[in-house]
This record gives sequence, C-alpha cells and structure tokens, in this order.
Amino acid sequence: MTQKRVIAKDEIINVVKKMCIEANCIVPDDMLDVFKKFRETEKSPIGRETLDQIIENARIGKDENMPTCQDTGLAIFFVEIGSDIEIDGGLHKLEEYINEGTRQGYEEGYLRKSVVEHPYKRVNTKDNTPAIIYYKPVAGDKLKIKFTSKGGGSENMSKVNMMKPADGREGIKKWIVEAVTIAGANPCPPTVLGIGIGGNFEKAAIMAKEALFRNIGERHPDPDIAALEEEILEEVNKTGVGPQGLGGSTTSLEVFINYAPCHIASMPVALNINCHAQRHREVEL
Repeated sequence: MTQKRVIAKDEIINVVKKMCIEANCIVPDDMLDVFKKFRETEKSPIGRETLDQIIENARIGKDENMPTCQDTGLAIFFVEIGSDIEIDGGLHKLEEYINEGTRQGYEEGYLRKSVVEHPYKRVNTKDNTPAIIYYKPVAGDKLKIKFTSKGGGSENMSKVNMMKPADGREGIKKWIVEAVTIAGANPCPPTVLGIGIGGNFEKAAIMAKEALFRNIGERHPDPDIAALEEEILEEVNKTGVGPQGLGGSTTSLEVFINYAPCHIASMPVALNINCHAQRHREVEL
C-alpha cells in the first residue's frame, strides 16, 4: 500500500495565517483592473471620484500592509481534502489547525475581531474564531484551502428566496435586481454578487457564497447561465445606486452564478452580496 503524504500542522497554520492577513490587506489584481475599467465608463462625477478613492485605498493597503476596510470580516473556509493525504495528528485536527491559523492571522495582522460567542449575548471571542468551515472530500494528494473574509455590511444584505418554479428565469433576474436596489449603500457598492440557484434552502446559500471565489470575468461554462450573469449585471447597473450608494452607473462589478438540481416543487435562489473589497485567497498544499 502506498504511504499517504502527511501535511504538517505548522504548514496548515502558517498558510491560514498568511491568507487571513493578505486577503484583508492586498486587493487582487483582477479587482484593481475592474475598478479601473468601470471608472472609465462611470457616468456620475461623484461616482468616478468614489472609484478613484477605492483605487487609492487599495494602493495604501498593499503598500502599507494595512486592512483595506475596518471590518475584516468573519473567516470562512472551503476546504477540499484529497483522499491520498493525511493530516498531521489526524483528520479530526484539521479544524483546530485552521482556527489556530485564523487566530494568529487576526492577532498578528492587527485585524479587527468580529466574532461573538453567542448570537444575542454578544461576548467577543477576542481572536475572530471560530471560523466557518465547509469540507469536501476529493481525489488526489492535495489539500486545497479557500478563504474569504466576509464583512457584516454585505452579509446582512444577503438573502434566500424560496421562489416558485413558475417564476422562471425572468423572475430570478427581477428578484435579484430588487434585492440589490433595496440593499442600496449598505453593502458598500460597487459589489460583487454571488448567486446560488437550486438545491434546497441551505444548498443555494452555500453555492452563492462559493461562487464569489471566481475571478473577475470568469463566466459559468453553461451558456445560458453565463448569459444570465451578464444580464443581471447590466440590469443591476441601471438601478442608479452607484458607488457607495451615491448614485451612478456602477452598482456591481461582477455577477457569478452556481446552480444545482432541485425538487420539482421548488426553485431556491440565494443572493450573497460581497463588497468591492472581494477579499479571498486560495492555496493548495
């Protein structure tokens, strides 16, 4: 029997720590490019000025290794575990290592701790743990860790709608545009929209969040879904919400959709809104 590759405890902790800090301080190149693209087409003078400030804020974050937003978010991980690996200390230790990396990243990176240990007693855990972690077993000898730092402003504007099958494609589009309009300035637009269609109540929401890991311009392989992404982006940018809700033609920068089979009586649709920071990292060990 072939011996499985062991991934060390410290390697996992150090990678997670680095991901937490970098995601909060360094805006990815694809986001910088799309800021500049929409800045050139923005019709509102105050919208253009706001986008200039967003671009400058990204520069400062990178140059000075400072968070690009004071809300450094809830730590969320999507983890793919290869069948041919072992985790140092046992698979049951993986969650402990991810949480330890999160704790170190938020403490050493001077990132705001935003987690309370009880929903309404509101006592801060003081280290931004526990993280929210989703696991998926896959073939191979790799451990893939995807991290996103999800701020409260955009998360609070996210929604799940158990739509009727008769609402169809146009109903989905209409509901998304209405939801973004109602959200207004709260999620710090221009936003990136993650949408999950199908599955069930919780599956739709998880698909919507995972969709946000795609790179700007990365269309869904299904041509109809890809077309729907583009149509929603166009309609959302006609709402006039604009950068930071101050008006303009740049309300969202991108739309990503994931979908899954669902029950014949259901058509769940989830909208997970991300602020313009679009903080995420991905590492394969």
